[in-house]
Amino acid sequence: MTDLPRTRHSLLVRLKDHADADAWRTFIDVYAPAVFAFARRSGLQPADAGDLAQDVCKAVAAALPAFDYDPGRGKFRGWLFTVVRNQLKMYRRSQARRGRDGGMDVLAEVPEDAASETWDLECRRRLFAWACERVKPTVAAATWKAFWRLAVDGASGETVAAETGLTPAAVYLAKSRVLAKLRDAVAEVDEG
Repeated sequence: MTDLPRTRHSLLVRLKDHADADAWRTFIDVYAPAVFAFARRSGLQPADAGDLAQDVCKAVAAALPAFDYDPGRGKFRGWLFTVVRNQLKMYRRSQARRGRDGGMDVLAEVPEDAASETWDLECRRRLFAWACERVKPTVAAATWKAFWRLAVDGASGETVAAETGLTPAAVYLAKSRVLAKLRDAVAEVDEG
C-alpha cells in the first residue's frame, strides 16, 4: 500500500483555533466521512456511525489545543485513528452495558493491522472525493469526463476521444491537467 501524505501542519495549527471555521470545515469534510465509513465497516448502523463521527470530532476539538504535533512520533492521521478506535470502544462498551449489542461480541478487537489498513483506505477514498468535489466545478464537462473515463474507469484514450469528441492527445492532456488540479487540492490538506 502506498504511503499516505501527512496532514499539513498548517491545518493542524489552524485547528487549534476553534474560531477558524474554514479549517474546521476542511477537517470535517475530509475526516468525518472517513470516520463514518470506518464505523460502518466496523458494524455500526448509519445513525450510530454518524454519532460516532460527531463524538470523534468533539474529542479532537477538546484534545487539539494541547496537541503538539511531532512528525517524528507519527502521522496526525495515526493519532486520529487512535481517537476513532477509542471512541468506537467506548461506544461498544456503552451498548454492551445497555444490552443493545445485538448479540455481537462488542469488546472483540479488530486486529490492529486490518483496522489500520481499513482506516487508511477510508481516508484515501475521502481525500480523493473531497478533492474531486473541489476540482470538478473548475473544469469543462468534457475535460472532467475525459479524466474520469481515462483515469478512474480505465477506458482507452481512443474510446474516451470518441465519447467526448476530443482528440486522443486532448484526452491525455485533460487527464494530466485534472490530476495536477487534484494534487493541488490535496496539498491544501496534506503535505507530500
